[in-house]
Amino acid sequence: MTEVRAGDARGVRRVPLIVTEDVELLDDLLRLCAAAGVRPEVGHGAPEGRGRWEAAPLVLVGDDAAERLRGAARRRGVLLVGRDQDDPGVWRRAVEIGADHVLMLPDAEEWLMDRIADVAEGVGRPALTVGVVGGRGGAGASTLSCALAVASAKAGRRTLLVDADPLGGGLDVLLGGEAADGLRWPAFAQSRGRVGSTALEESLPRLHGLRVLSWDRGDLSAVPPEAVRAVLAAGRRMGGVVVVDLPRRVDAGSVEALAQLDLGLLVVPSELRAVAAARRVADAVGMVVRDLRVVTVPARGAPRTGVLDADEVARLLGLPLAGELPLDTAVMAARAAGPGGGGALGRFCAGFWERVPVGAEQGEAS
Repeated sequence: MTEVRAGDARGVRRVPLIVTEDVELLDDLLRLCAAAGVRPEVGHGAPEGRGRWEAAPLVLVGDDAAERLRGAARRRGVLLVGRDQDDPGVWRRAVEIGADHVLMLPDAEEWLMDRIADVAEGVGRPALTVGVVGGRGGAGASTLSCALAVASAKAGRRTLLVDADPLGGGLDVLLGGEAADGLRWPAFAQSRGRVGSTALEESLPRLHGLRVLSWDRGDLSAVPPEAVRAVLAAGRRMGGVVVVDLPRRVDAGSVEALAQLDLGLLVVPSELRAVAAARRVADAVGMVVRDLRVVTVPARGAPRTGVLDADEVARLLGLPLAGELPLDTAVMAARAAGPGGGGALGRFCAGFWERVPVGAEQGEAS
């Protein structure tokens, strides 16, 4: 067996075991492992003893080695890999060794590489992903996004805050970290396929105990939807919580972000004109997000006759009410003292995370 040094944060090895004597097949499997960022263990025959066979999170068995493994202990995570698409006997051999799947190269290469990468990263339950969008401009959606993310991090959860609004000026600025080291969106503009979760997490600025993917102050005003999909998928694989600050317009990039949300929050000032504007946003966002809820804030400067209570706002929009925020005492104070601080906004965010189902399986901060 080859010597392997890869492992997860707890020192547990997260590398697949390859069992084959087929040199060409081995080359292909090693290439896929390298593309997934992992160096596997390799056995050219049946493993000696039961330790490595049972401990490996994933076992890739070449079709040539199936007969030699007929007596091996049954376990999950065994994949039988071959090349001959027309060999009917491969299914019998898969049953004999208790394989979960039969894969034929090259057709299954992309699926197999993703599975190897999942194992290497120790992927568990995906992150609870919450998107925040303003019903109109200046509603306070960005402030609420930052406050929710900071509160999540304070509660000990692994947290990623994603700035999906290229015209918002950058959430790193709102968090006071515009000079912090780390990558911003332009660095990921050419991302395609799979982005490594660990590499993403380690490359981003760390502010207030969480990772932040923000825009910089350069000329780039959009990234391709394929890059948005790849980066957000990597963030979700980290587990924990992902908070996405969304633009009010719906384009190809924002649709990719919306498609990965578990829950959407629509921030609406409690006055009639804001509700009318929010109705348009809700119609567009609601086409993609199945669980969309309203967070109301008081309308500043609105005529008394146009002011609505929170329940009425939710009723007019036809959406459930997630809560109310007192703008003057919470949002404005947060902008002065830093999002996620104390006060009504901090209490709202702490209570929000107590109500939503963020389990330990989704990844607490380590």
